[in-house]
Amino acid sequence: MPDNPSSRPQNRRRKSSPGSPADGRTRRPGWVRVLRALVWVTSAVVLIACGVTWFTYRSLTNGLTTSDALDAVKKNAPKHLDSSVNLLLIGLDSRKDMDGNDLPKEFVQDQLHAGSSEIGYYNTNTLILMHIPADGGKVSAFSIPRDDYVETLNGDGSSQGEHKIKEAYANAYTGASERLSKQGIKGPDLEGKSREAGREATLATVQQFTGVPIDHFAEVNLLGFYDIAKVLQPITVCLKHPVKDRYSGADFPAGVQKVDAKQALAFVRQRHGLDNGDLDRTRRQQAFISSITHQLKDEGLFGDLGKLQGLFGVLKKDLVLDSTWQVLDFAQQAPNLTGGNVEFHTLPITGFATRKGESVNLVDAEKIKAIVQQTFGPSPASSASPEGGDDKAGAKAAPATVDVRNGNGTGGLADTALKALTALGYTAGDTGNAAAQAHTTVAYGAGAQQAAAQIASRLKSGTATASSAIPAGHVRVTLGRDYTPPDNKAPAPAPGDSASAADSGDSGPVVKAGGVPCVN
Repeated sequence: MPDNPSSRPQNRRRKSSPGSPADGRTRRPGWVRVLRALVWVTSAVVLIACGVTWFTYRSLTNGLTTSDALDAVKKNAPKHLDSSVNLLLIGLDSRKDMDGNDLPKEFVQDQLHAGSSEIGYYNTNTLILMHIPADGGKVSAFSIPRDDYVETLNGDGSSQGEHKIKEAYANAYTGASERLSKQGIKGPDLEGKSREAGREATLATVQQFTGVPIDHFAEVNLLGFYDIAKVLQPITVCLKHPVKDRYSGADFPAGVQKVDAKQALAFVRQRHGLDNGDLDRTRRQQAFISSITHQLKDEGLFGDLGKLQGLFGVLKKDLVLDSTWQVLDFAQQAPNLTGGNVEFHTLPITGFATRKGESVNLVDAEKIKAIVQQTFGPSPASSASPEGGDDKAGAKAAPATVDVRNGNGTGGLADTALKALTALGYTAGDTGNAAAQAHTTVAYGAGAQQAAAQIASRLKSGTATASSAIPAGHVRVTLGRDYTPPDNKAPAPAPGDSASAADSGDSGPVVKAGGVPCVN
């Protein structure tokens, strides 16, 4: 049945107000996962802002829905090391409009191929954390697998316990709706405030999980993807193998092909029948974002006011941006979003397990922080060591003074270790002895977290730890009996090709934007 937009409830344009938690209905999240590629629209907004006048931009964007959720989580956010920008893209698993009304059953089943609107809930099945460097260099993005089993937080920093990361939003939404309903709040106000609690929880959880601050975010739901795909269809995608899946409706041959809006949904939703299940679906969404942004630039959309008006009409209805986001200014900070200089990674997992009766991804939380902080660290211009040293793999040593203590027992080893580290670009500090210990440890003072993570990776000493006893800008290495000299490989593990995500702790190949990547 063709989509009939006029049959869908119209959203009220409003600025969401921070709420404290949600709807007393405790329905289980539906099996249908939110379409992860929804989040590409944020990049589209940035690209569009580059291509229109300020006046036209203001007239087109007037009426976008905004959120103050970031204000609630700022006090507990990690500190920035430079003026780069971290952006969280959220795809919400909901078959409701922004006022909480169910989408028409026929539309959800026939056009979205997503089951009844009654089974949807408020899981964030898409979370992509994007880093825009301060110097306009390469943009890095990490997809966070939806089933990662972590401690989830409420917006005030209180713990929800351990859950799948996608459930932080839904848990906070439900709690907020229950409390607010008792206060007599109902209808669109109840929905808006409950969703605001969900956003706050998601932001707080992702900041804690990755160890980096979030400067801006964008949220879009199931309907938003379909509406945007309709404006832009046909869309070019590429598959390595033919696929057919009755759950998502995916039925595609191998190779490069053009898809319409309904097929686009199936392309980004399929997980059954793929070798790596959800992890392959994550790479589908990454490839889709790459294809879409390439198409937007290649087809000259930004000079066509009629198409821009159509796209912005969809964005006003389906997109939520944080209230501090000045998109036109941001566009000038992020030229590489338009040039295809973006790399998409997937955060690694360590295995699979069953928790609370559900299948989950197990993760090494400290390793996740190290990977993200290493990748999102200061730009090369600000991270070069005072001597300008580079490591032999081409990565700059982050700025820090290194002090070495010898707990190994071998005489003169502290001096030898310090020379090896300064050869990699770190500033030489002092040396000394320490009580004997079995394992080499790395600790750091304020401002030296990135360097400490690099050094810990090189020494294979586990996770670096913060210490108030260490001066700011210093890293202290205490050599244990297991000490081995630092290697010259990349200073921290980074996602790459892997035969087994669970065995290697790696979640697959990098997807590079700028064209039409071919994926499973």
